[in-house]
Amino acid sequence: MGKLVITEFVSIDGVFEDPGGAEGYEHGGWTFEYDRGEDGNRFKLDEVMEAEVQLLGRVTYEGFAKAWPSMQGPFADKLNGDPKYVVSTTLEDPQWQNTKVISTDVLDGISKLKDDTEGVILVAGSGTLVATLLAADLVDELRLMVFPTILGRGRRLFPDGIDRLKLKLAESKNVGSDGIQILIYERA
Repeated sequence: MGKLVITEFVSIDGVFEDPGGAEGYEHGGWTFEYDRGEDGNRFKLDEVMEAEVQLLGRVTYEGFAKAWPSMQGPFADKLNGDPKYVVSTTLEDPQWQNTKVISTDVLDGISKLKDDTEGVILVAGSGTLVATLLAADLVDELRLMVFPTILGRGRRLFPDGIDRLKLKLAESKNVGSDGIQILIYERA
């Protein structure tokens, strides 16, 4: 059975909106103001290399599909080559290679994906999908790269209304010279 892993860049106050600066958010690109160092870069590369499947919401998928196919290097090569599943009721003909759409019976489709996958199913960004996965208790692990900033406003990773989830801290470490912290939580 696959392990469903959520990975996110997040501010101290829980904002995860537009870390790369492509979405028009007033603080867009906020992660680029910090040095995540060799350890932080290695962490992101390792988690992509470990993944068997990428699972994305439509908005994140569209951003990734616009950016990654033209890039090169180990990270891009792996991301471009991986099987990708996008949850969407509007996307019908995805152009990014190795992409399938889950458009109906989303929770059943994701449960089947977990059953059919031997390794890690990685979810990045994809806020609406993450909320759905958390509410359905399908998440096995949260990997948060917490940046030392308070953004004050913006889309929060954990929206109001989700039920309590009990987790345990499996690992924590500082990376880079600016105090970025990686926190890995597993189901308790």
